Amino acid sequence: MITGFVLAASKLVVGFHANSAAVVSDGLEASGDVVSSAFVYAGLWLANKPPDEEHPYGHGRYETLASLAVGGMLLLTGAAILWKGLTFAPSQHGLHGFAVYPLLAAIVVKVGQAWAKFRVGARIDSSGLQADAWHDLTDLLSTTVALLAVVLALWNPVRFQSADQVGAVAIGVLILFLSARVVQRTVDSLLDTMPEAGKLQEIKRVALSVPGARGIEKCFARRTGLRYHVDLHLEVDPEMTVRQSHNIARQVKVAVKEMLPWVADVLIHVEPATLEEPALRR
Repeated sequence: MITGFVLAASKLVVGFHANSAAVVSDGLEASGDVVSSAFVYAGLWLANKPPDEEHPYGHGRYETLASLAVGGMLLLTGAAILWKGLTFAPSQHGLHGFAVYPLLAAIVVKVGQAWAKFRVGARIDSSGLQADAWHDLTDLLSTTVALLAVVLALWNPVRFQSADQVGAVAIGVLILFLSARVVQRTVDSLLDTMPEAGKLQEIKRVALSVPGARGIEKCFARRTGLRYHVDLHLEVDPEMTVRQSHNIARQVKVAVKEMLPWVADVLIHVEPATLEEPALRR
């Protein structure tokens, strides 16, 4: 956040003094980075609060809301940059060469930030942190576009006199496009969209590895922040006592939570296995 603030301020100051619409637009996008990172930080902090009586599933959705806020910030930033690029009127003094300095510095910094956030976000399966990494990536792409526009305008001001303006507009369109992807993924999480088939197969594999588990009739999972809550219909021998089937269900729950750290909890419904069907039904 501190680095983002310094970059945004330098881009805005240099962009105005260098008469560059592209650099000013990139500075506006960088300003959104600071706000979005604040949302993600707050979301991750709140998501780590333990469950309580009013929130038995925990507070993981705070992290999802932070991701949605980042997507909203991207949409607003993209719209603002697009408008700024269309209406920015540089002075008659022309573009100055020092406009490239904050852009070059930003490219180096943003590569490191995006890489770190994607890596950590994938490890802890944080949609908010990965959304913020996408925000850094849009900043990196927009900075590259701005740098190209400025270099062309400086190299041949007559031939590429509108390159700076076109670069600013391109940045706005690019951010609007990428923001839609972030928002869509977050909305899918809020609507309890099922995870990819590979994760469901992992749950079934671990559950059926427990002795006495004869089949899985249904397996549902919904994301609650950083992890998933699983609903499992477990088939056991119909001649078992309630106590025996309960013990198997408890072992399945423990095994899934221990072997799959991305699972927060498992709710198991025990059902009698159908004798005519194969022993292990998926």
